[in-house]
Amino acid sequence: MGGHIEDEEVITAVGDLELLVRGADKQAPAAARRFVGEWFQDHGIGDAYTAQLVASELVTNSILHGDPPIVVRVVVDEADGLPVIEVEDGGDGSPVVQPESDTATDGRGLVLVSVLAKEWGTRPLHSGGKVTWAKCAL
Repeated sequence: MGGHIEDEEVITAVGDLELLVRGADKQAPAAARRFVGEWFQDHGIGDAYTAQLVASELVTNSILHGDPPIVVRVVVDEADGLPVIEVEDGGDGSPVVQPESDTATDGRGLVLVSVLAKEWGTRPLHSGGKVTWAKCAL
């Protein structure tokens, strides 16, 4: 990692799997954007903007509807070589894309993710909680 993440954030590298562990606070989406941007840069992927937006939306969803801690990972799908952003939280509910509304003031994050990601989904964890993931198209 490039080392641009602040000290109060905890980063742990486990082999090729890099983790950013954050509590559920208002700084987490910005930290996730920085983390994903640095991961893309470290792996020679030039344009991280869309991936950073996706990461920010997934983390925001975890803050609003999940339980801490929030763990952000970027891994490479071995089948196609594309990066996959994973956001883990302790909440048991599954994210749902909300119906379109011209009057709603929120609820558009997963709509953005569903449009910007090549594919996305969730999987429950045996220990409780879930991982919401999004595969990035390059």
